[in-house]
Amino acid sequence: MEIRVPSVGESVHEALLGKWLRKNGEAVRRDEPVCEIETDKITMEINAEADGVLTVLAPEGATVKIGAVIGIIEAGTGDSGLGTRDSGLGTRDSGLGTGNAVETKELLPPLSPAVRKLAQERGIRPETVHGTGRGGRVTVDDLLTAGTRDSAVEELSITSPEPRIPNLESRVPSPESRTSSPEPRVPSPESRTSSPEPRVPNLESRTSSPESRVPSPEPRVPNLESRVPMTPIRKRIAERLLAARQQTAMLTTFNEADLGRVMELRTRHKEHFQKKHGVSLGFMSFFVKACVEALKEFPAVNAAIDGDDIVYHHYYHIGIAIGAEKGLVVPVIRDADRLTFAGIETAIAGFVEKIKANRLELSDLQGGTFSISNGGVYGSLLSTPILNPPQSGVLGMHAVQERPVVRDGRIVIRPMMYLALSYDHRIIDGREAVGFLKKIKEYVEEPEELFLEG
Repeated sequence: MEIRVPSVGESVHEALLGKWLRKNGEAVRRDEPVCEIETDKITMEINAEADGVLTVLAPEGATVKIGAVIGIIEAGTGDSGLGTRDSGLGTRDSGLGTGNAVETKELLPPLSPAVRKLAQERGIRPETVHGTGRGGRVTVDDLLTAGTRDSAVEELSITSPEPRIPNLESRVPSPESRTSSPEPRVPSPESRTSSPEPRVPNLESRTSSPESRVPSPEPRVPNLESRVPMTPIRKRIAERLLAARQQTAMLTTFNEADLGRVMELRTRHKEHFQKKHGVSLGFMSFFVKACVEALKEFPAVNAAIDGDDIVYHHYYHIGIAIGAEKGLVVPVIRDADRLTFAGIETAIAGFVEKIKANRLELSDLQGGTFSISNGGVYGSLLSTPILNPPQSGVLGMHAVQERPVVRDGRIVIRPMMYLALSYDHRIIDGREAVGFLKKIKEYVEEPEELFLEG
């Protein structure tokens, strides 16, 4: 059973093999995840389609085409030889047919299909590889090791310089010169101070002589930089963020909201809400509800430009930006205007679980008409969120902070949040953007009506 890279969308042509969740030669069961792949949109797991033994054909970090075979599952229980062991022994196969090239009659266990395929792809003759599997069977790891060793030896033979050996003979006097040398004169006490000292070999000059110089090891300098390739998801994020800056007339307007009454409602109802619906009552559901109502009053914020046309959406698919391990993703709550507070919180919790388990699907990320980003979960007080094209607006939430404000002529301390709306000025006028954000402020400062309706 071949393990192939699945299709995840018409626009996706290749993926990155993130990691293998099971080892080469390990037994796997049907529907058990065996590896993770990353595309420019999502990270997903590939499950085994049958019980058997896993044979890895592609290494972690490899870029693979959609539909490519990256592994094989063979029937068996799993051992170091990969697959079930045949009872009989076969002759060593040179790949040229019976009687060709190979003179020896040495016997070895038969090769598994995966080993045969990999040997053919890499041009490796299995009879030249020492098998480490049970009974001397050649495994996939043996082929990979042999291929790596051969390439390393070839590179070494080409690039390694000849070792430099000091010319020691030129430093040793010949026998003739030693026998004909006069006896050393012993200086008198009076002349010892002025006579030259006996000649001692100059070790410093030896090390500096071109003939005998031995390269000293370079001082170890700490590696201050590292270079790694961008993952497909990070590439896609970079492309989309750059496109948002270059292809839209993005502008940001700001306001602030008093969240005191939202916090009071949460405190009053959170236990009952948790028991009844099985999810927590968070800030996000209040803002999703507020955005839906504001979008109804300012339809341009829920619209998009398509060529020379403006497309007004009469539905409300709200994207929620969620930070994942490998980058920011924006799953979409569909028809948010039809959902209750519990429905919104349940949808968000479901997305979080999918992201943790790498089960987010491409359809979860498509079709949004407006987005919300909450930098407050990371402590951000103020930011300018970037548009998620083709959407024309994104709301930025931030951390709640107690600040002095004026109420009825008095200075009081209130839990305040800065709000930011980034919008495409080509389609949304400043008056509409400011009015939209003021409407969000009104709804979250007086949330009872929203909460009772939801």
